[in-house]
Amino acid sequence: MPPSHHRGPLAGVTVVALEQAVSAPMCTRALSDLGARVIKVENPDGGDSARHIDDVVNGLAAHFVWVNRGKESVTLDLKSEAGMRALHRLLDRADVLVSNLTPGTTAKLGIAPEDLATRHPDLIAVEIDGYGPGGPLSHKRAYDLLVQAESGACAITGTPGAPAKPGPPMADASTGLYAALSIVALLYAGERRAIALSLFDTMTELMGYTLTYTRHSGVDQQPRGMGSPAVAPYGAYRTADDQTVVLGTTHDGEWQRLARELLGRPDLADDERFRTNPGRVVHRDLLDEEIAAWCARHELAYVQGRADDAGIGNSRYNTPSDVLAHPHLAARDRWRSIDTPAGPVPALLPPPVISGYDPPMGAVPALGEHTDRVLAELGLTDEEIAELTGRHG
Repeated sequence: MPPSHHRGPLAGVTVVALEQAVSAPMCTRALSDLGARVIKVENPDGGDSARHIDDVVNGLAAHFVWVNRGKESVTLDLKSEAGMRALHRLLDRADVLVSNLTPGTTAKLGIAPEDLATRHPDLIAVEIDGYGPGGPLSHKRAYDLLVQAESGACAITGTPGAPAKPGPPMADASTGLYAALSIVALLYAGERRAIALSLFDTMTELMGYTLTYTRHSGVDQQPRGMGSPAVAPYGAYRTADDQTVVLGTTHDGEWQRLARELLGRPDLADDERFRTNPGRVVHRDLLDEEIAAWCARHELAYVQGRADDAGIGNSRYNTPSDVLAHPHLAARDRWRSIDTPAGPVPALLPPPVISGYDPPMGAVPALGEHTDRVLAELGLTDEEIAELTGRHG
């Protein structure tokens, strides 16, 4: 029997995935978390390239473990006629195909959206690529860092003169989630259409505030490290116990509370230079000096307690190791154990908390683990399965 997804909102939905790395796998993992059955079709010679990025999870790759739980792995050689026949039999029974292969690959295989519209008209065909068709970059390979650089995201991350890639794979993950949202919308509407997404279009959408600001001001905003080019004060400050507190204001009322109630500095609150946010942005260095000096005299717990009392947003700067042991995650029971080919490992629950529904948190599949079972469901004989899997003779 396939993994049990019968309780989920997407119960009865079958997704076939031709996917690599993060963007499409993030999409299909989100669908699996909601109860869909995801059949991941992999090349018998190594499978998803993300399986081999590292080996830190008891011999498995962290990327792969992160975005591939709850899926079934089927190995098919799509360069062979028999492999393509089996794929089409899978698609005959599927609701969705998600792919993010290199540009032109689906067309070569005869499974581009226009091909599928004829042969599998009841299928939602989702194709994720780097830059979208019809432009001078359409032919290029695209990885998260490359697209973050191309879209301008690296230019507003880091510090002036030292641009940086935003840490999480923003292009990959956000594109995958947009894909999942689009699929759910079509399923809800009962429509079967093709969906095309590109990492570049997603990242330029996430750059929306910055692009709007620059278009109308003519100014390329400079990166502010752990601050914001848009508002002030907003940044990270060292405390007396060698911790880092992050304090933020988003409007003039919060600034007044920060100055008067947190810092005890009515003179700053009354200073005409700092009355509005544009003025504070111009004079942010002066404010940062004052706030940094105050924080340096107090320990983190005191600073955060005072900030909470004054209604000022604040947080503690944490490393990934700190987050693994974060008391907020523990108190809310956010960790679960999932099975993998290398034994059980901890994994975070998906973000949506749906009343009365427990996400399946299925196992991470070994390469080709479900090939025989899935092909048998299609009606293939033992001999045909042996032929496809290379076990004949």
